[in-house]
Order: sequence, then structure tokens, then C-alpha cells
Amino acid sequence: MDPIAEAKRQWIAHGWADAADAMAAYSSVMRAHQLMYSRVDAVLKPLGLSYARLELLRLLSFTRDGALPMASASARLQVHPTSVTSVVDRLERDALVRREAHPTDGRATLVVLTGGGRKLVEEATTVLNAEVFAQPGIPTEDLRKMTAILARFRRESGDFTDPVQYPDPL
Repeated sequence: MDPIAEAKRQWIAHGWADAADAMAAYSSVMRAHQLMYSRVDAVLKPLGLSYARLELLRLLSFTRDGALPMASASARLQVHPTSVTSVVDRLERDALVRREAHPTDGRATLVVLTGGGRKLVEEATTVLNAEVFAQPGIPTEDLRKMTAILARFRRESGDFTDPVQYPDPL
């Protein structure tokens, strides 16, 4: 039996029919998150990484110089600065990143990807792509629809705004 379907049935039976669909959707997304996170964690754990650590390494690897101010990393990853500091502490302890003074802003600290960090993030991404993302267990068209629905929900919840569309130049 699907416990979420049963919960929805109970919601309706107890007079909360107007909230039953949303309860089932929220519960489904939270359970799907647990399942997805478990798959990702199973791949990353043998490499000594968590998803948070991978995200920061991958973000740094996408930059031109492999470096970002800590505040920029926090904003781009949409996490509290304290969380970034904690992740950087662990990555620095493992010699995957290092902190450097910002060359032009005395108040800022850069997080810089090391050679070891670059090598590990490439390895982790290759394994994650092969073992999880290439075989997600959801048909491609459904993934696209799900991503669009969740993006709309995130936008309407204030998670992000669409970039300004400028007119074509004359």
C-alpha cells in the first residue's frame, strides 16, 4: 500500500478534502527527496563527499579561476553563510579548498579550489552522472515536466526571480 495515498484517504475521511491534494503532493515531494538523497549519498559517501560539499566544489570548478568570495558562494548555493563556512572548514581540512584574502576587498575571503579538489569533483561528477543522473528512474519527459512545475512553485514562493529581458538592440 502507498502510505501517502492512505494518508490522503484519511485526510478526506476526516473532513479535510480541500487540503488532501496538497498534503499528498507535499508528502510525495518530501519522500521523493529522501529517496533521491539516499541514492546520491550512496554514490558520494565512498568518495568522502556529501552533496553540500560536492555542490561547493562543483560551483568553484565552474568559475574562471576556481575561486569565489564566501558570500557569493552562499548566495549562489542559496544557503546561510554559516553553512558555507562549515562546508569550507571541512573541505579545507581535507585540502580540497583553501581560503585566501580577496585581492581588492579587504572584508572578503575567497574560497579557492585546489588541484586535489578539482580532481575529486571531476571524479565525483563522473560517478554521479553515471550511477544516478543517467538512470534517474523517471522518464525524461516527466523529469522535464517535474522540473518546470517545481521551478514555477519556487519562483512563486520567492526562491528566485526571472532575469530582466532586454529588448534586442536596434
